Amino acid sequence: MKLHRNLVFAVIDALNLIFNEGEYADKVVQKVLKFDKRWGSRDRGFIAETTYEMVRYKRLYAEIAEVKAPFSRQDLFRMWAVWAVLKGIKLPDWKQIEPTPERRIKGRFDELSKIRKYREALPDWIDELCAKALGEKLWTKEIAALNQQAEVILRTNTLKTTKEKLRKALLDEGIVAEPIKGYPLALRLPERANVFVTDAFKNGLFEVQDASSQLVAELLDVKPGQRVVDTCAGAGGKSLHLAALMQNKGHLISMDVYGSKLKELKRRARRNGAHNIETREIDSTKVFKKLYGTADRVLIDAPCTGLGVIRRNPDTKWKLRPDFLEKIINTQQEILRSYSKIVKPGGKMVYATCSILPQENADQVQSFLAAEEGKDFSLVEERKIFASKSGFDGFYMALLQKK
Repeated sequence: MKLHRNLVFAVIDALNLIFNEGEYADKVVQKVLKFDKRWGSRDRGFIAETTYEMVRYKRLYAEIAEVKAPFSRQDLFRMWAVWAVLKGIKLPDWKQIEPTPERRIKGRFDELSKIRKYREALPDWIDELCAKALGEKLWTKEIAALNQQAEVILRTNTLKTTKEKLRKALLDEGIVAEPIKGYPLALRLPERANVFVTDAFKNGLFEVQDASSQLVAELLDVKPGQRVVDTCAGAGGKSLHLAALMQNKGHLISMDVYGSKLKELKRRARRNGAHNIETREIDSTKVFKKLYGTADRVLIDAPCTGLGVIRRNPDTKWKLRPDFLEKIINTQQEILRSYSKIVKPGGKMVYATCSILPQENADQVQSFLAAEEGKDFSLVEERKIFASKSGFDGFYMALLQKK
């Protein structure tokens, strides 16, 4: 593999922004890929994949390189050299790269690989928390799965096409996509490709959405003509799925505390041809209190630690703090107790998170059912999805029905 100096320097620039400036990896990669318009898809792939892998295994590489945060530029080059040696890449003769003891790097890797928190590159507190919550055996398997690169998964937009027609449209543009058993609208890409530049995407034939995430809207069991409320809609991945399942019939209210995310949802809805979505920014409690007792279906895709989706967001491991878990558990309880009042008698509600921690999931549902606000609800179905078992993101979802 021939290394190009400007590509490696771009990776170092990206790591500096992520590790030292606290910027989000996905945003940094987008920014860095715009540095040079001459870069082709292979160049861009090298920058993105190398950056993500080094973010994923930051602790392991830093430990082997014997460097500590905050990382100097020289430290970042040392970590990169560790990555290259472990990948079997011949190091170039550049002044930024110190003489590198390859045998010592491999020996240190073999030694540290016996310890999970180094092998999987985790802060101590996350390793201890998850091992206690899930058990040593499941957590060991789960974190190994969560450290794999996420596949590109698409969800067919049935407002505009069918899964088979979408496959053909993508094939016409040189992209192979395969169906996934048990996921009616999902297609996976055996080879990564930039699907956002395709005509199929521009024409709204699909959205990029992990297979586990696609199960959430399905579980809500929406019907055309119903009134449905997506309470934590964000940029609207699940709202768009709900609109398609409703066949554009009925009223879908997508709410969020962030108006900027709802603007993005409106833009996506136009591309998707989803016409039954109304967005409402939650700028006061009046916004959701007006809806109490009015909805056939309510989705609460609650804010969470995101520990189930660290394949996509590996910097989550380094950004999370122990006190955040306590705060988010309280927020989830408040959201569940407030927004559940939107469900009308006989209606259904799904509570979902992209976390694998019972504290954020089953424990929250049981706490809600034991509370005054949950006394009229019963648990219909519960799904705990682990990356180590499904091959997709870790998720939790519970379907509840009101008497």
